[in-house]
Amino acid sequence: MTQIDSAALIQAHPIVGELIALKETSWFNPQFTTLAEGLPYVGLGQQDIAAAHARLQRFAPYLAQAFEDTAASGGIIESPLEPIPAMQRVLEQRLGQPINGALWLKKDSHLPISGSIKARGGIYEVLVHAEKLALDAGLLQEGDDYAKLLTPALRDFFGQYRIAVGSTGNLGMSIGIMGARLGFHVTVHMSADARAWKKARLRAHGVTVVEYQEDYGVAVEQGRKAAQGDPRCLFIDDENSRTLFLGYAVAGERLKAQLQAQGTRVDRDHPLFVYLPCGVGGGPGGVAFGLKMALGDHVHCFFAEPTHSPCMTLGISTGLHDAIAVQDIGIDNVTAADGLAVGRASGFVGRAMQRLIDGCYTLSDESMYDMLGWLSAAENIQLEPSALAGMAGPQRVCASAYYQRLHGLSAGQMQNATHLVWATGGGMVPPEEMAGYLSKGRVRG
Repeated sequence: MTQIDSAALIQAHPIVGELIALKETSWFNPQFTTLAEGLPYVGLGQQDIAAAHARLQRFAPYLAQAFEDTAASGGIIESPLEPIPAMQRVLEQRLGQPINGALWLKKDSHLPISGSIKARGGIYEVLVHAEKLALDAGLLQEGDDYAKLLTPALRDFFGQYRIAVGSTGNLGMSIGIMGARLGFHVTVHMSADARAWKKARLRAHGVTVVEYQEDYGVAVEQGRKAAQGDPRCLFIDDENSRTLFLGYAVAGERLKAQLQAQGTRVDRDHPLFVYLPCGVGGGPGGVAFGLKMALGDHVHCFFAEPTHSPCMTLGISTGLHDAIAVQDIGIDNVTAADGLAVGRASGFVGRAMQRLIDGCYTLSDESMYDMLGWLSAAENIQLEPSALAGMAGPQRVCASAYYQRLHGLSAGQMQNATHLVWATGGGMVPPEEMAGYLSKGRVRG
């Protein structure tokens, strides 16, 4: 491991000093550029997203029958978009900063099958693998009704193969539930911070769960090692998978359609700000890419991280990406936001998105618990702690004259803004677990 000179790093990048001090801080990206200039760094394009969309359409008849909670949508895995004006008022009162424009919530927390944003990427990668195996074996044709995947013959076929993944919880849930339903033997390597109820739910679906006392990085490393040398085992790599990334990116066109249906404009005079909780980076990176492709340069994306796990802020702001971990600068990577408890960011996502995101910010576990309670009381919406990371973003943007100058945003444009908090998980949290979360908020004001 390369020795990190923290003093030199702080001198070159003052934000690092704030991260080490565990401050709630914001970093606005000086390297941001247009979609046209930033797109070559991603290495993917509109045709890749279109192919992912088409594949999900092919699988829709299967999903509609395999999972009851997708029947109403015809097998399309999508989440609602809701205004949260009461929460907007609470945030303004509690934090003392007006939010210019309107506040909305994208409820990936309530996606079918696994109840988190990972239902986008994780399920998609399993479907890509299943389709390729079945097509190559001559058991499926692209023109077929994919509901035939429910037959015992196809389940027996997939039963010859294995899938492995390392996870803090939600990715393992989506891959485990989907893989097991198709007939694969799935092993999820879970880090120490993974919730007990998520492990129990996976085991109830017939998934093998291997537990570690170390963090996410160790779980991934061990999962990858266990899968090596087994030609029938697919290791799904959240750190580097372009397939996962594309599964998330499909959200862009879908959100565009939802905004249009709500009568919400996104253009120069009506900017859209999107706040995405960030762990290793695949989910928020893929969604941000899809949003940029669908809505262009008038959508502004931010990654939100715990003060104890600011791996993407550290990697992008220093340009070191996956060559540095939060532990290298003395941060412990211990947070109640289990889905965000990642010490080293995806180098692929960091390099792909370093010119297409507007910035990153950090917030404490205490702030996440506070906002969890406020949202429950104001809107009767319950999320897991990590899903509240996005909720701190609107005030950071509205309070920063520097950021607004950097992007040439006028007072009139800000007044017409839409602020969208991407809720990443919580829809399947057991009631007793949610009661514990709600009990941890502090009384303020």
